[in-house]
Amino acid sequence: MKTSSGIYYVSAQKGNDKNDGSAHHPFATLFAVNCLPLKPGEQVLLERGSVFPGQFLHLSVQGTKEAPILIGAYGEGNPPEIAARGQGIWYQDYGTELDSPTHTKEGYVSSAVLLYDCAYVTLRDIAVSNQGEIVGEIYEAPRKMNRTGVAVVAKNRGTLREIHLENLEVRNVNGNVYDKHMNNGGIYFTCLKPDDEERTGVARYEKVSVRGCFVHKVSRWGIAVGYSYKSREFMKAELEEELFEKYGHKDIQISGNYVKEAGGDGITVMYALKPVVEHNTADSCAGEMNDRVYRFPEARGGKVAAGIWPWKCKDALFQYNEVRDTRLNQDGMAWDADSGDGTVYQYNYSRQNEGGCVMFCLEEAIRNTFRYNVSYDDLGGTISPSMNPDAYLHHNIFYKRKDVPFVREHMDGGNFTEEENVIKEL
Repeated sequence: MKTSSGIYYVSAQKGNDKNDGSAHHPFATLFAVNCLPLKPGEQVLLERGSVFPGQFLHLSVQGTKEAPILIGAYGEGNPPEIAARGQGIWYQDYGTELDSPTHTKEGYVSSAVLLYDCAYVTLRDIAVSNQGEIVGEIYEAPRKMNRTGVAVVAKNRGTLREIHLENLEVRNVNGNVYDKHMNNGGIYFTCLKPDDEERTGVARYEKVSVRGCFVHKVSRWGIAVGYSYKSREFMKAELEEELFEKYGHKDIQISGNYVKEAGGDGITVMYALKPVVEHNTADSCAGEMNDRVYRFPEARGGKVAAGIWPWKCKDALFQYNEVRDTRLNQDGMAWDADSGDGTVYQYNYSRQNEGGCVMFCLEEAIRNTFRYNVSYDDLGGTISPSMNPDAYLHHNIFYKRKDVPFVREHMDGGNFTEEENVIKEL
């Protein structure tokens, strides 16, 4: 089935799945969309005001650079909402052990939107929720279903390019509190081991963006791009650009997003060369990383979360971001230069984060710089050198309470250089 215009319309109010999907004869459900063999340049538009309860959008389609595929909205009013309600179940398997044996590597996932091996696809102007409705399900259950608002997966098509998520609303995703590297939370990109890597190449991303999205009340992650089955290739301090050319991601941009009340971390970019993370806000995150909620981890560790940070990146740039009110946990700070090479934080603002302002995390975080930032009333301890070899802090302004130490207790032991900073007591 194909419309003459190459644009398919979906209206929950006026549609019928027996229609052809044209403007005057739209489909009624997402089940019709999931069956479409979308071609480069085609579009799927959901009518504003429509709600699709118990439905999901699962696609494996490829546009081209000249003719990308668009999934968007039409009409006036509220954005169309995909309310998965725990449906859209698929099986995620990294195909290998991860960088820590405490991380879950496989299991069932419910995703309201799943872009599986997609390329040259833009998803915009859609609202998404995934509030599971399983009778008797305990929120803190150790083997609870992993759930995502929007899951993006690379596996059997090598480098996936030009995937753009824009102006999405992702709310009320009650996923698994413990499985931090499954597709679990608001928006999550991952790379799984290909069935035949020699034939398809390494699964990775290039030229990916998440822009202007609002993510609210999700568990566990807010926005994450993108954990990889190749994690063990990055288990060292110095990360050469050639490593990312073979196994990592390039040209990743996360900008203009607002993450509020994520159960764990706010925004994280992983295994990326020169990613740019700017003009984002993380507000009141890590609310589930405590003994009240995080109660049954079994063999899994990881009762840690921070605001906006990188993992195993090279020359990551974080600028013009704001993090406030991150809840206390083993981390709980606004910023964390975590096991990466050359991370730069500049022109950012943090306020009342219960774990402090910034951490430089352990021996594999090298050549990291924190400059021209403002910290206002961050708590617990302003900085956490945390066995770091060479953190460099300069030209920052730290407004701190008299009884808050500059270096957080039990998070010291590292070496750092502090120059031309201003420390003012509140």
